[in-house]
Amino acid sequence: MSTIESSVSSILLDRVAEWLTNSSLAGDDLENIVRGFCERLASAGLPIARVHLTFSMLHPLYDALSFTWRRASGVTIEGFRMPAGQKPDRFLQSPYYYLLDNNLQHIRRRLSQEGPAEFPIFEDLRKDKITDYLAFVQPFGDGSVQGMMGSWSTDHNNGFSDDMIDALLRMQNHLAVAAKMAVLGKLANNMLTTYLGGDAGKRVLNGQIRRGDGETIRAALVMGDMRESTIYAEKEGRQAYIDTLNQFFDAIAAPFNRNGGEILSFLGDGFLAVYPCGRHKDPSKIACEAALSAVHQAQARVAELNSDRQQKGLSKIGYGIGLHVGNVMFGNVGLKDRLTFSAFGSAVNEVQRLQILTKKYGREVVASQAFAGYCGGEWTRLGEEKLRGIRQKVTVLQPRAPAPEILVDEHFREAVQNGLSEAEQVILLHRDAKKQVKRTSMEKFIQ
Repeated sequence: MSTIESSVSSILLDRVAEWLTNSSLAGDDLENIVRGFCERLASAGLPIARVHLTFSMLHPLYDALSFTWRRASGVTIEGFRMPAGQKPDRFLQSPYYYLLDNNLQHIRRRLSQEGPAEFPIFEDLRKDKITDYLAFVQPFGDGSVQGMMGSWSTDHNNGFSDDMIDALLRMQNHLAVAAKMAVLGKLANNMLTTYLGGDAGKRVLNGQIRRGDGETIRAALVMGDMRESTIYAEKEGRQAYIDTLNQFFDAIAAPFNRNGGEILSFLGDGFLAVYPCGRHKDPSKIACEAALSAVHQAQARVAELNSDRQQKGLSKIGYGIGLHVGNVMFGNVGLKDRLTFSAFGSAVNEVQRLQILTKKYGREVVASQAFAGYCGGEWTRLGEEKLRGIRQKVTVLQPRAPAPEILVDEHFREAVQNGLSEAEQVILLHRDAKKQVKRTSMEKFIQ
């Protein structure tokens, strides 16, 4: 490649640092910060060919996020989850492990195209004609479980000059501050989304945090419940029961967290899902049809799960689902200093009692006439019931079940087979849209 002067413009680097500060104040996400930083660093004259950055995360589904920027192709992203109690050989043979094991902050290596490679990753870097490699560890404070590890690589004939290394180390500190702010912001969003749900989490982040904050909305409602859970708990023991309960939720509840639906709360061995909609006929029809479609998918997934459990000598899991549509209060209730965000009101009580009626009628799914009326299609009338607190009797119906074999998605089948939850499976399979390099998540993590 062409000769590049070793001097680095401090003026341009100051502009990059200023951009990082402004991005942090604006609340930019980690991906935009990494991409913008790398592009601006290269534009400032630093001959970086590749940047790899890994950020440890406090998240229920993965342990780290990994970003790899290449001058020719941009950024690729990977979510990583460390197997419990395992340290794969490739990680043990990586520059990052060397840094951690020897309590070092930096390691710099000039790379030649010949001879043995000190670390396996250097073989890959040779293919990209990398000449110089600088790896680092950057904690986000003493005692913090969050931090940043990364590496800078160049294909410049003379490698990194001292001016370049000084500039990279200086910019590394600015990046760490911006990244820490983004990680903390993502942490807050992750926790609220995981524990409250996507829409409820956004409402809380946007300031809906006081007791009594909320609104009345119309929604299709889904209440699901696992049958004979007490027997499972007594027979299987605590951990086995928790594992069974999580399998059940992965199978039956996950479909209601898509296509406009949201799992609003888990209630012991049951759950409440909502499909918010407008107050007119067409929005209500769309919401109810989406909820019913999710019911069909959930039924097929539970059938798949039970088939797998039977092959392993385990008992089938039973369940009941109630469907309704109506107005609900959506917001915060509880103590002044201990709140919950959920849906409340008569419609929620009604869907709960409809779900209980699945036991009386021996059906997996029942719905109110109001819900079925918006969906159309074929329904079986089961009877009329007087629900506690409701003046008029409610007509209870059962939907016709479709053929389950055409409904089960492959992600769920893979999750059942390898023991991962569906959410974990999706995270581990995440690739950016370009998918230019097909490698394992561990390989992404250790580069």
